[in-house]
Amino acid sequence: CTDERVNQVTRTLFQEYRTAKDFAAADPRELEQEIRPTGFFRNKTKSILGAAKLLVAKFRGEVPRTMEELLELPGVARKTANVVLGTAFGVASGVVVDTHVDRLSYRLDLTKEKDPKKIEQNLMKIIPKEKWILFSHQLIWHGRLVCQARRPRCPDCSLVDLCYSKDKTV
Repeated sequence: CTDERVNQVTRTLFQEYRTAKDFAAADPRELEQEIRPTGFFRNKTKSILGAAKLLVAKFRGEVPRTMEELLELPGVARKTANVVLGTAFGVASGVVVDTHVDRLSYRLDLTKEKDPKKIEQNLMKIIPKEKWILFSHQLIWHGRLVCQARRPRCPDCSLVDLCYSKDKTV
């Protein structure tokens, strides 16, 4: 599912469900239909409902501010927890490794790993902690707009001189 599709669905979703309590009380079949365009809607519905119920029961409806607590929520792994902590709370707990960061890290020879946890560990070793949040956002945006998976726009890339893959992708 593309980021664009998720943004379309969440825009509507967040108008209807404003709080964790609202999500926790949602009818599963209705929620499934609302998130259907994102794919894997049944699993996502279970995760959303489970996370919302736990947020209400354990965290008084508030989003936790630690990696450990966020990882307790159904459907939340390190990538999502890093995004939430960095974007919502300004906490650098790690480097977000999504499909874009994965691809760019490999193309720029920052890692040879394919496992997101190992990629994150490698990046955390070479990127200063105070830059983890910004670095993640920059790579994600660069991957979305310039260094795309199928048709990277190498002539438009400001990193072309650093890239080890440019000759293979042009």
